[in-house]
Amino acid sequence: MKRKGLMFGFALVLAGLALFQSFRIDRQLSVSAACRPELKVESPVPAFTLKGLDGGEYKVGGVRDKPLMVNFWASWCGPCREEAPALKQVYDRYKGQFDLYAVNVTRGDELEAVRRFVKQAEFSFPVLLDTSGEAAEAYRLLFVPTSFLIDRQGRLKEVIHVLPPDELEDKIKKLIAI
Repeated sequence: MKRKGLMFGFALVLAGLALFQSFRIDRQLSVSAACRPELKVESPVPAFTLKGLDGGEYKVGGVRDKPLMVNFWASWCGPCREEAPALKQVYDRYKGQFDLYAVNVTRGDELEAVRRFVKQAEFSFPVLLDTSGEAAEAYRLLFVPTSFLIDRQGRLKEVIHVLPPDELEDKIKKLIAI
């Protein structure tokens, strides 16, 4: 009987600790989320500058000459592999009319795997490395692949995920026409 009471007391303490930890995490997340503005269609996108695999620096945010598609991906991601040919196809067809930056979520990826993926997919557009995860966090990235369509004024037009090539092309044509 004494052992059951001890076990019950121990379980009660564990439940209390779990509740306390849950409250602390919820509070931290709500404070963190309050510091980052929500991404909304027609609002300016968060600005960032990242280095590319080619050694160049690429800037996102603000006014630009051409509309932009920012695609977050990872080499280990199956849907990213599925999406790669459509990205290449649409970029090759419209590359003079829009920019495409493929942002690798490098914190969860290996650089050699990134290089292999890019070579295999024959990407001719800039591949950026989000080594700190700051760009992904600023865009509130939940999973990959996720793409953000951004107009010439630096405003978010749409958030998309893997689409069939013809639907992706329609989205890019609309973005170019804006």
